[in-house]
Amino acid sequence: MRDKLTVRPAGPGDAPDICALLNAVDVIEIGRPETDLGTVEADLRNPAVDLARDSWLAFRGGRLVAYALVWADSGPGRVDCDHYVLPGEREAALRLLERAESRARALAGGHGGASGHGGADGHGGGAGHGGVALHLQLNVKPTLDLDLLTERGYRTVRRYQVMTRSLRPDADPAPPAPPGLTLRDCAADEADRARAHALIEETFAAHYGHVERAYEPWLDHIDGHALDWSLVWIASLPEEGDVAVLLTRDDRTSMGWVSHLGVREDARGRGVGGFLLRHGFAAYAARGRDTVGLGVDTGNETGALALYEAHGMTVHYAVHTWELAW
Repeated sequence: MRDKLTVRPAGPGDAPDICALLNAVDVIEIGRPETDLGTVEADLRNPAVDLARDSWLAFRGGRLVAYALVWADSGPGRVDCDHYVLPGEREAALRLLERAESRARALAGGHGGASGHGGADGHGGGAGHGGVALHLQLNVKPTLDLDLLTERGYRTVRRYQVMTRSLRPDADPAPPAPPGLTLRDCAADEADRARAHALIEETFAAHYGHVERAYEPWLDHIDGHALDWSLVWIASLPEEGDVAVLLTRDDRTSMGWVSHLGVREDARGRGVGGFLLRHGFAAYAARGRDTVGLGVDTGNETGALALYEAHGMTVHYAVHTWELAW
């Protein structure tokens, strides 16, 4: 007879056990552990999360077998969810799904219309009678039994790829800039950090799932207090001003990470995006990193996927966004 399943909210002190669970799932789904403790800690201190009501840990015989977290900082009518479970723990998966869905309904209660920016582009960002949706991102071959999702009315609405590229200092020198382009980092000037935020808001505004955030909430969202701002760059062109931004972070154990690469629409097609990408490669190679990665929406209409493939990035693993709309 199996040990009884128990469920309770998460607390900050649970971060190491949650990290261990996520890495166990990583090993199964992508072949190696890639979750850092700092990432879990940042999730648990998200200002949009009330751990007592928005998080759940499932234990069997004292062993953590599942974890879920919901948050609602992505605009009216949309709630996001993380859900991780060990194989064979269908009961735990279902109980946490039920709790997440119930809490999502409460968080989204009273909101109608589209779900953030997702429902406006025809990709199902917030469909349903009330325009309310719960979004869950899962590996395309997850430890979660997918029939649990389909039976409950979930459907896939988007596919993302995590892409990586190997680095070497001799193979990834600093690239020549397009004519007239200058580059500055955001280490010293708070105004430049605010400018980076403004450029991200402008260049990602039409992207599926993008959520418009004011500067301070955006800093909370990206865990800006832990960001090395010398690894965030703004590109400028004569008489055009600031035209692009590259936001990267070097706080992952497994690889350097390109979080955002955005080029203003009127500056696209002139090699700015490719230059910024290669600049990032060179910067991380010089820091001793042997791998850099990023996530890309395969339905992105700006040509991002083709840009990354053209510069030697390949698929590490893929993720589906599952949506439950009501």
